Amino acid sequence: MSFAAAPRRPSGGAPRARRRSPLGVAIVAVAAVIAALLLLAQFWTEVMWFGQLGFSRVIWTEWGMRAALFAAGFLLMAGSVFWSFTAAYRSRPIYAPSTPEQATLDQYREAVEPLRRVVMVAAPVLVGFFAGVAASAQWRTVLLAFNGESFGETDPEFNMDLGFFVFTLPVLRFGVGFLISVVVIAGIAGLVTHYLYGGLRVGPAAAGGPRTTTAARVHLAVIGAIGLLLIAANYWLDRYSILTNAGDRFDGASYSDVHAVIPAKGILTVVAIFVAALFIVTAFRGDWRLPAIGVGLMVVSAIAIGGIYPAVVQRFQVNPNAQELEAEYIQRNIDATLTAFDIDGVEKEQYDATTQAEEGALREDADTAASIRLLDPQIVSPSFRQLQQNKQYYNFDDSLSVDRYEIDGESRDTVIAVRELNLDGLGQDQRNWVNDHTVYTHGYGVVAAYGNQPGPDGRPAFFEGGIPSQGAITDLEGEYEPRIYFSPSTDTYSVVGAPEGTKPWELDYQADEADDGGQVNTTFSGDAGPDVGSFGSKLLYALKFGEEQLLFSDRVTSESQILYDRDPQQRVSKVAPWLTLDNRVYPAVVDGRVKWIVDAYTTSDAVPYSTSTPLDEAVADTLTTASGAPVELPEEVNYIRNSVKATVDAYDGSVDLYAWDTEDPILKAWTNVFPTSVKPIEEISGDLMSHLRYPEDLFKVQRTLLSQYHVDNSAEFFSGQDFWNNPTDPTSDAANKPLQPPYYLTLKMPGQEESSFSLTSTFIPGGNTDREVLTGFLAVDADAGNEAGKKAEDYGKLRLLELPRDTTVPGPGQVQNNFDSNPTISEQLNLLQIGSSTVRRGNQLTLPVGGGLLYVQPVYIQSTGGTQFPLLRKVLVAFGDDIGFADTLDEALDQVFGGDSGAQAGDAGTAEDEAPITPPTGEGEPGTDPTPEPSGEPSGEPTGGAGTGGTGSDLDVALQEAADAMADANAAQRDGDWTAYGEAQDRLQQALEDAIAAEEAQSSAG
Repeated sequence: MSFAAAPRRPSGGAPRARRRSPLGVAIVAVAAVIAALLLLAQFWTEVMWFGQLGFSRVIWTEWGMRAALFAAGFLLMAGSVFWSFTAAYRSRPIYAPSTPEQATLDQYREAVEPLRRVVMVAAPVLVGFFAGVAASAQWRTVLLAFNGESFGETDPEFNMDLGFFVFTLPVLRFGVGFLISVVVIAGIAGLVTHYLYGGLRVGPAAAGGPRTTTAARVHLAVIGAIGLLLIAANYWLDRYSILTNAGDRFDGASYSDVHAVIPAKGILTVVAIFVAALFIVTAFRGDWRLPAIGVGLMVVSAIAIGGIYPAVVQRFQVNPNAQELEAEYIQRNIDATLTAFDIDGVEKEQYDATTQAEEGALREDADTAASIRLLDPQIVSPSFRQLQQNKQYYNFDDSLSVDRYEIDGESRDTVIAVRELNLDGLGQDQRNWVNDHTVYTHGYGVVAAYGNQPGPDGRPAFFEGGIPSQGAITDLEGEYEPRIYFSPSTDTYSVVGAPEGTKPWELDYQADEADDGGQVNTTFSGDAGPDVGSFGSKLLYALKFGEEQLLFSDRVTSESQILYDRDPQQRVSKVAPWLTLDNRVYPAVVDGRVKWIVDAYTTSDAVPYSTSTPLDEAVADTLTTASGAPVELPEEVNYIRNSVKATVDAYDGSVDLYAWDTEDPILKAWTNVFPTSVKPIEEISGDLMSHLRYPEDLFKVQRTLLSQYHVDNSAEFFSGQDFWNNPTDPTSDAANKPLQPPYYLTLKMPGQEESSFSLTSTFIPGGNTDREVLTGFLAVDADAGNEAGKKAEDYGKLRLLELPRDTTVPGPGQVQNNFDSNPTISEQLNLLQIGSSTVRRGNQLTLPVGGGLLYVQPVYIQSTGGTQFPLLRKVLVAFGDDIGFADTLDEALDQVFGGDSGAQAGDAGTAEDEAPITPPTGEGEPGTDPTPEPSGEPSGEPTGGAGTGGTGSDLDVALQEAADAMADANAAQRDGDWTAYGEAQDRLQQALEDAIAAEEAQSSAG
């Protein structure tokens, strides 16, 4: 016999204790203090940040739940593993049989014994730590489970409220999965210990001798029984999870799932419970053959019942009769998807679109024609920079926003931008801690231009801008707070505020008449960030940002505040981590303040039968590609609601969350968790309501689903012959073109009594085809109204125009091809690129007017060298196969519709009304005075208008003469009149020379 565990006694007596070095102790103590301060700097500054915003409950609830789950997970895992180690070691046999196997294990025991106590403590702590981290990550799941609400709808298979699947089932799946991992790891720990110390033998045993000791048998059998009961619970929960399975044709349980897989899971549940009972019997009777047979039975059952039987049903019963047998389950999928993505109320209409342009066809759509947007917010940002940036330390975002403002009693589509802080615009000799964090602390004001009317020379027609801010919005609001301390591009911290009476040092702008050295300064007076007046606060933030200047600068005073996390989306995501945010944030002047508006969603991936959609793919288009990486989104969702509208004040950074979809059960559940975080919709002011709009990402998800789910009949859905696609952006130059984005437009859909601010998109045929005709047009009423606390009645109404299958209305790609291949247009565009200019095609808008589909695309010209910013020079229009190309939209419409479209576009008469305006006073460089009429020239550099000898006007005249000469030459060539042809060629040559001269003069003036 050999000892199972023979502890060795020390041979040399008690070892002499080593003296600790005072220096080592001091170093350890200092390191501990530094580590504690660094942790405190990260921890307590977050507490201060949330407290200043009034959302302390959010961080304490999150951290509290995370800590509780970490502790529970750690204790459960570590305790179970430690108990398994200890129980196995304490029940080890005193003497183990002398066998070759045991002789080998003796060597391992002797090697392990010195480290046994460390391993038996360290291993449980290590696995417990990882288990705690995994458990803490489920804080949202647990909170929702405890605060879940009823959906008021049941699933079609088990007739259970959807709240069970969304709120309860996820936490049950997590709990069972976590416990299975605990049992497995604890079982492995016990198994290894029993084997190492002789409680379990694998090799040959004496005749009739047991392979396990009684203690080992009981220990392992009980763990096995618990594990099998958990597996049984997992099988049972699988029955419900099958309802969200992703299938090849549709999501949710199919015929074979319902008639084979779900019953099989029930049978496997019973088998697992039976085998668990066999393990309990083994614990008392000592025979491992019964559980071994049971495990074998379970494996065979899982293969035969859980795998082979459903496969047989699918192949031999379902596949030959799929359309009939799957019809019920496809219909379940259709109904669930329409409801989960809020597209069950789409108003469909057959639109018998004509392709014949007739004179006066737009007479009934005069309001829509007058509102057609010509300013492309994705192109004109450089123009805003050149004409309205004013200072090098300000900047505009590359992608501007479309909004609407009431100007002279009329709602006008507007392209609006915020003049944000841009420290990169400063020279290196200006970059230092004082300037970066105490002087250049904020942006200044908004700039807005009419969307449907260009200014002179093709520049934006600004009606709000300048420094100080002036224009229609300032007049409308009775002045507003223009300073922008919080904005998407502001990624550094600022220290603001000072004691009363202190001379201001935060720079607003430079002005010749200013008393303070030619610049206007200010002192922040709001409540926007944590106080840094005390030494403790200074120390914590100095450690947080690694900036010792915070401790020693005289500009960090007793009244100072520190502003950080200044991106509006970042602020909303921190105070509401349970929301998914839209990629777009847009500004609005509301009640005298600049507000950043953020749309927020509640989502789930657990609604039975609803189709799962990858959000990152659904929202990807030209805009998200151009802006870089989108906001982090869930991988897959099968339920989404725009449940919250959030605003961030650009001056003080305050965050307000407003309940928008008050019927959303997920929002109700989170309101139970954070009862003070979300304000009721009734607190939305009328001014704010007028700037709220239908969110882009939600619309993109809905249009993606409607490309298939406009088909609401299971038989037609199964065939898939009427599925659609969203078109790629025809203006993109990328090799793999992204999708065309939706566009905000003011239009009147067929059947609507009045025009409304809408978000629109188009559809083309699906499948593997390059044929791009139009199959559908989708618009949603995006106007929330202007009544305080009440959404407009039609807000969010989706209207889908389905085009007849026997008509051929050109799609966006075909229209762009028609534009590009038209000889007259291509020749004129080539002329526009003479010298150092390049052509930039604007967004291609689609509008259902005149009984058909009208396409409008602005054409911009931009210099390729020196100062570069785009100017609107031409407008392309298409209706059917008819194309117009002119200096103004109004002229292009008349070209298409027989000389008289029957309506006036927003730019009607602008070619004759281009008088320059004087720059604003008080600026150190040229600027622009906004005017309430688009006839004002928003220019920072003097240029002539039409009829004044300006270079832009000369170029237009020369290009028009060249176009006329080419047309006359082509006509003469067809008629064989070579005398007229020669005269036309001479005129063309002269026009080209005039165009080149005008272009060179314009480049020199720029």
